[in-house]
Amino acid sequence: MKILVTGGLGFIGSHTVVELQNKGFEVIIIDDCSNADEKVLGGIEKITGAKPIFEKLDLKDRNKVEDFFQRYQDIEGVIHFAASKAVGESVEKPLLYYENNIGTLIYILKELSKKNKSSFIFSSSCTVYGQADEMPINEDAPVKEAESPYGNTKQIGEEIIRDTCKVTPQLNAIALRYFNPMGAHPSTEIGELPIGVPQNLVPFITQTGVGLRKELSVFGDDYPTEDGTCIRDYIYVVDLAKAHVVALERLLASKNSQNYEVFNVGTGKGSSVLEVIHSFERVSGEKLNYKIVGRRPGDITSAYADTTKANNVLGWKSQYSLDQAMKSAWEWEQKIRN
Repeated sequence: MKILVTGGLGFIGSHTVVELQNKGFEVIIIDDCSNADEKVLGGIEKITGAKPIFEKLDLKDRNKVEDFFQRYQDIEGVIHFAASKAVGESVEKPLLYYENNIGTLIYILKELSKKNKSSFIFSSSCTVYGQADEMPINEDAPVKEAESPYGNTKQIGEEIIRDTCKVTPQLNAIALRYFNPMGAHPSTEIGELPIGVPQNLVPFITQTGVGLRKELSVFGDDYPTEDGTCIRDYIYVVDLAKAHVVALERLLASKNSQNYEVFNVGTGKGSSVLEVIHSFERVSGEKLNYKIVGRRPGDITSAYADTTKANNVLGWKSQYSLDQAMKSAWEWEQKIRN
């Protein structure tokens, strides 16, 4: 069974390709390599023993998208990761984000709408909730006005899929709203490869720990939390990858209750910035160089998932602890620096 993974050389995409291939799916990756490296294909092959089909293709080119689906008419499912994802950059370059994240989604959905049956998994985000009124956040929490063009593209993306599913009964879709992915594959063959200064906390921590960054800035210690720092839900990337496979299998087996469904994917547990730093110090045996600085605009106090729906309906649950995920991130960082 052929599955297309767009953005399949990226952090979450590559780990999902591994899990798909381990389950016996034949995977085709589309990636334009704007934020990924072709060498990742070698890591996937080392782990699984199979090299996925790879097409270097810019999904913003509608003609190339049409041509691709003409050539691969036997694709039975699509997992769509390909998108620009840096919140700060999206504020500076909103049109780039709307073109890349919305235009490409529309082109793919147009092609899938032509098929007799198709299954579509969308890489969404907990950013759609903004600062939720209650913790943990469940799927019925109101979608708040987005804090950034990036967050807005995820909201608009979900709306586009939902509206398309209403008039396209042969299209079945699931949006997975992730919380904060972290870690690396236990083989250390693939992991997070941020280009430039990391946007996420964990790679900034490991780069500081290995000496690549001078120190980590902790943005604010005066939030209404136990230690004053922001709280997030950090999920191990392999657990997250497995959620995509389970969601896809649900659609392929026609077990979905509606043709558009939404699930939170997190651990159900919030960890503060200082708790994440202390986790690094425990697993690495290193003291991290960090300092408390002023709050950063747009940061919300707390966000962690209610995972009841994913646990009960999908039959999926995160397995790895914060320390286990952090240990994998640290081993990966040491490997790529050596």
